[in-house]
Amino acid sequence: MKEEADNREPAGTGQGEKVIQIRDLKKSFGAQHVLKNVSLDLIKGENLIVLGKSGSGKSVLIKCIVQLMKADSGSINVLGQEVEELKPKELAELRKKVGFLFQSGALYDSMTVKENLEFPLRRIKKGLSEKEVREKIMEALQNVGLESALNKMPSQLSGGMRKRIALARTVILDPAIMLYDEPTTGLDPITSQEISALINDIRNKYHTSSLVITHDMPCARAVADRVMILKEGEIYAEGTLQEVQKINDPWIQSFFKD
Repeated sequence: MKEEADNREPAGTGQGEKVIQIRDLKKSFGAQHVLKNVSLDLIKGENLIVLGKSGSGKSVLIKCIVQLMKADSGSINVLGQEVEELKPKELAELRKKVGFLFQSGALYDSMTVKENLEFPLRRIKKGLSEKEVREKIMEALQNVGLESALNKMPSQLSGGMRKRIALARTVILDPAIMLYDEPTTGLDPITSQEISALINDIRNKYHTSSLVITHDMPCARAVADRVMILKEGEIYAEGTLQEVQKINDPWIQSFFKD
């Protein structure tokens, strides 16, 4: 499979406006080669799923996109800008357009839900009036069905509720691109379905382009427009979910066994 993938154009080529273009990305930690010549395109308006087992390089890939990690070589173009060439202020401006849902949710434990949502608004959308801030907070909470959690602390919320509040905090800044790092990890099946539905709802309402890192097949089935599979840091297969499911390869088929 790898040889086949290496001879093809990167995923998504020629299918529309590319909001993320990655070419020949490499990242190593000492002797461990985590990413090896990874190339992909994220097309405007789509949900691209990156599947892979633990240690395949999925989370490293997504962190390199917003420079939470520095790649060793290769290029990353986000919304027409070469990320590696940006100065700190330029990178900060670009990050405002890219929402990142961390695996842990990364809420501030000492702040209420309201304060968690206020924080990015007051830091980044400084021209908003108090009324506009309140309206955006309530809209964000309505998007995730948690208006009643406004004055609660994160410790008072379930894991699924914290994930939804984290998603609301990300979407409140109206990002053009959403990056999801294992959005359903650690959640029960019902809550995982709710998060998957929210990913689709956010895309449909805000016309975001989304890259979803996961190893959760129900999530992939629910949201995927296209799928890439990473194996040992390399693109092993790519296509629509239906196309990938038909590939006669035991390792790929292991993802689809219920």
